[in-house]
Amino acid sequence: MSEPVGVITWINGPVMRARGSGRVAMGNMVELGDEHLIGEVIGLMNDEMTIQVYEETSGMTPGMPVYSTGLPLSVELAPGLIGSIFDGIQRPLPVMERFTGSFIGRGIGLTPLHRGTRWHFTPVLEPGIHISPGMILGVVPENAMIQHKIMVPADVSGKLTWIASEGEYTIDAAIATVQTAHGEKVVSMLRRWPVRSPRPFKTRKEKTEPLLTGQRILDTFFPLVKGGSAIIPGGFGTGKTVTQHQVAKWSDADVVVYIGCGERGNEMTEVLQEFPALIDPRSGRPLMERTVLIANTSNMQVAARDASVYTGVTIAEYYRDMGYHVALMADSTSRWAEAMREISGRLEEMPAQEGYPAYLSSRIAEFYERAGMVETLNSNTGSISIIGAVSPPGGDFSEPVTQQTRQYTRVFWGLDKALSSARHFPSINWLNSYSEYLDNVTNWWQQETQMPWRSMRTVAMEILNEEGHLDQIVKLVGPDALPDDQRATLETARLLREGFLQQNALDEVDTYSTPQKQMKMLELILHFHERAMAVVKLGAIIRVIQELPIITTLIRMKNTVTNADLERFDQIRVQLDEQFDGLETQYR
Repeated sequence: MSEPVGVITWINGPVMRARGSGRVAMGNMVELGDEHLIGEVIGLMNDEMTIQVYEETSGMTPGMPVYSTGLPLSVELAPGLIGSIFDGIQRPLPVMERFTGSFIGRGIGLTPLHRGTRWHFTPVLEPGIHISPGMILGVVPENAMIQHKIMVPADVSGKLTWIASEGEYTIDAAIATVQTAHGEKVVSMLRRWPVRSPRPFKTRKEKTEPLLTGQRILDTFFPLVKGGSAIIPGGFGTGKTVTQHQVAKWSDADVVVYIGCGERGNEMTEVLQEFPALIDPRSGRPLMERTVLIANTSNMQVAARDASVYTGVTIAEYYRDMGYHVALMADSTSRWAEAMREISGRLEEMPAQEGYPAYLSSRIAEFYERAGMVETLNSNTGSISIIGAVSPPGGDFSEPVTQQTRQYTRVFWGLDKALSSARHFPSINWLNSYSEYLDNVTNWWQQETQMPWRSMRTVAMEILNEEGHLDQIVKLVGPDALPDDQRATLETARLLREGFLQQNALDEVDTYSTPQKQMKMLELILHFHERAMAVVKLGAIIRVIQELPIITTLIRMKNTVTNADLERFDQIRVQLDEQFDGLETQYR
């Protein structure tokens, strides 16, 4: 390590000040004290620098030295990311455990990616051509599911003078040389990228394809597109983490980046234990073969919690640039905002609403703006879909983090404590939730299912909204005061709630529904509504409709009909028509 560039003069938890600002730049990573704790320069004034430290600072004293790395806070990008578990500043947690045990030690100088592993590189370019940033030099099979594409670095362009032949190489070995305007440049598989700077692309593209999750209330009623952004707010115990796990497991994304940002240690432990054991339903292989986990629990340093979301989204952008569709889960962005609030307080900045810093809105915007469907520098199409969980205190959606996040996301999956208490999962409140991507995905649903998804969804939402209005009357005077046509609407709404919206993540059949199964189920329930209203007009009382055997069949079809047995829905429709034909014969 070089000579110190400064001396610590002031310490306040994870925030320090030091003399010597003339020898560092804003955003530089520095190392502090004899243990070389990792920090980042976040403020410069005269000869004083302000540093946020990413490790425990107990025992630090004024007078200790500050060393500069000369680099911004960056992540390493190369084969070996998939299947890894990192902390908020990309330190490999399984490796750290071998060095320090169950608790993270201080000043552990580990590289994020192992230098000794050899990867099979296959070139796809020939020497002599002119190359530019983002072009693909070759491919490395990171595992059976992910072909890792080795791209030309963002600061390299010129004539490719040499490229390695097919073979086994470490990530820091030379695989190409390029004659640039500033001389010859040696290129390896290893890249570094500053986490606070978005990676470049050619242009944003229109989002028209839904991110399919297999969760009926999400796909059918409040769809998210590939390249879109969504917020999942909800109080304690409403199912935010389980919903994100379901999306991570079942979504048709190529790569999943899961950020555990400030969650309780026991929750994060469950994630770290469950994810490696999960089997990818599409390939039958471990889900970790297309997953990167970033774990930063609530008992870790708050500064590292702030960095974790940027570390995660930068890794996601890297795989997006290869042409993959990436789903990024951030659980929870409220903890990230709380870390900002704590750092801001220690910096003695002027607080804004509820003590959060005035720049809360801009930080949230910067994060969600990194979602999108793009044309990459190598002319492929890739996307990042960001799904952020929010934990509003007491389930109050009017608090600042929820409100600011709503401004920059177009899908709102609002979780409801009353629904979770009633064991209705996913506990997404269909009256409070919304998606602004309906127009984007209408053509896809029409072509994929050959059914009028948009109009069917509209009718179903009208029925659920009418139930919301009628519920107030029912609570006051009871259901018997309603006319039979309104009671028939309530019965259809019950079928929608219990037979369609409610979904069991632990049931082998019900845990995932294809778009085709979702549309068949919805079509049957809406057909029931049409026949019920027609029979009521003939004078049938609601009780005889409620006693029809088909109602039990409709509620149970989510568990009894598999995704591969869609013909069974035609048989259920025949049974439904037979039973209503019998009623119509009675009342004509």
